[in-house]
Amino acid sequence: MKKSAFNIESQQKSLTSKVVVGLERISEVFKSLLWEQAKATGLSPIQIQILVFLTYHKSNLCKVSYLAHEFNVTKPTISDAVRVLLLKGLVEKKDAGGDSRSYILGLTKVGNQLIADIEQFAAPVDQEVAKLDNNQLTTVYQTLTELIYQLNQSGVLSVQRTCYLCSFYEKKSAGHYCHFLEQKLSDTEIRIDCPEYESKSN
Repeated sequence: MKKSAFNIESQQKSLTSKVVVGLERISEVFKSLLWEQAKATGLSPIQIQILVFLTYHKSNLCKVSYLAHEFNVTKPTISDAVRVLLLKGLVEKKDAGGDSRSYILGLTKVGNQLIADIEQFAAPVDQEVAKLDNNQLTTVYQTLTELIYQLNQSGVLSVQRTCYLCSFYEKKSAGHYCHFLEQKLSDTEIRIDCPEYESKSN
């Protein structure tokens, strides 16, 4: 049985383990920053994540069922978070096209005013990443896009809207091609969260 990546002794002999532990440390940074923002605003981390998601994604994704899938939590958990956001006047329900059992969520005027501040919770990470040179950034981004794809394929990451599984994407000998944009894509133009993403299974 392979030793845990968190085993200090074996970790020093395995670059894979070191990378895993490094990623875990970075994930802890995001958790900490989210909690700091949560305490400052009186919201929970998941409520902040919902508000940020609603701000930048198409309305067909802004439903309780999709949000549960997106954040890998149960529908009751999302429903409870949304109930509080509704009570605080930060989100509102919109008709989902005649289906009385389903509705789309959107930000209210108050919600839009609040989002300008809370969406900056990751600014400290942004500032440090911006200090990397272009070669470092390119390497990190290529690695991240490939890792996200692999984690999705292995079933660890349930949601992805990156190019590799999009119906518009084609891998060619000369590189990547997007049929929606009708253009070649460089490695750094591969998107992690594309608004035009359509699953190949659709």
